[in-house]
Amino acid sequence: MFALTALAATLLATAPLPAAAAPPAGLQEVMFVGNNWAGTVDVIRPGGGYTKLGGLSVIPDLDVRLWDIYLNPIKLAYFLGIRSGPGEGHDQLVDDMYTTPDGTALVASRPSLADVISIDLRTGLPKWRFPVSGFRADHMAVSPDGTQVAVSASTSNTVHVLDINTGRQLGSFATGDKPHENVYTDGGRYLWNMSIGEVNTDLDDPGWDWTKGNRRITVVDTTTFRTVRTIDMRARLDAFGRKDLSNAIRPAVFSPDGTKLYFQVSYFNGLVEYDVATDKVTRVKTLPKNPATSDDRTTFVNDSRHHGLAMSPDGSKLCVAGTMDDYVTVVDRGSLQEATLVPASKPYWATVSGDGRDCVISESGADQVSAISFATGKRVATVAVGDHPQRVRIGHVVTGWTSPVVR
Repeated sequence: MFALTALAATLLATAPLPAAAAPPAGLQEVMFVGNNWAGTVDVIRPGGGYTKLGGLSVIPDLDVRLWDIYLNPIKLAYFLGIRSGPGEGHDQLVDDMYTTPDGTALVASRPSLADVISIDLRTGLPKWRFPVSGFRADHMAVSPDGTQVAVSASTSNTVHVLDINTGRQLGSFATGDKPHENVYTDGGRYLWNMSIGEVNTDLDDPGWDWTKGNRRITVVDTTTFRTVRTIDMRARLDAFGRKDLSNAIRPAVFSPDGTKLYFQVSYFNGLVEYDVATDKVTRVKTLPKNPATSDDRTTFVNDSRHHGLAMSPDGSKLCVAGTMDDYVTVVDRGSLQEATLVPASKPYWATVSGDGRDCVISESGADQVSAISFATGKRVATVAVGDHPQRVRIGHVVTGWTSPVVR
């Protein structure tokens, strides 16, 4: 157990990553959109007109992977379980993705294939592959220097940290049940993992909450991969008077100074503010419901009513994807007042544009991404992408890059 002074120092040393520097010579900044059901990635400009630059497949080895799965009854059972559960009848072929520092490769997690793969952005062919422990890969995070990538292995309650260039495991650590979101802080010294528990059952009534498992934040020191702190939001939410809210943390973002953490939780149409230094929930914002959306929790995709959260670079605005309520809105961080509700079809993720002016959401129900201005709260662009877009990430490719042709 930490002494109070040591604990406070750890909590306050959680400043988020600094703004990205200008791309190195010979590289251009782009935005990657992972099309979960198609196993493809669209590449678009990260701001301005958001024109499409190209795309690629992240499943060039699919036949080999399927043979491996079909010949193993246990792997096949999990593969089919992912299809019928979180995949909503589809295979989940790409979840998260980042580029290597030199812009030559895209590293992607593939849930149904239980691995992380590096794809050569010139040839479209695999460079390396890392099978995660267990049977499903999930959200990732890249270190501030771009050299390491952390991936949640959701069925083994483990996070693997890999060398992004070689795929070699540098370390791993245990988490709560079903690790999900990962966030590097303090220039990469700490890594925060949020576990969401079991989200694929219909035991969603609050009386069955105990069946959802151990949901917590795990904070590790990235030099040793040892846990320095765990945080269960159950007690913090209860102390704030919100025993009705789940403690399963979904997307989360830190304020620019690292003092506040904002996050979404299962079943809730809104967000929570947590003060890092005092270890307390300080505000809860309930956002409007869509009258057409059922309140039956079993109809929410993977227990998430709202799933997608981003913050403007100056920390003044939050962008919220109201997944099951079919809208996106910009929320003033000071007052927590929402702007116009912009209609969107099952928005599943939110990120910040390359120039920091817009929030870019994936509309998984319409196979498109849309840009919402932080300044006006209005839609400024829409781009068609592949089947069921989810994660959207900023990355780099070599200047003049064109889509690879795989033969």
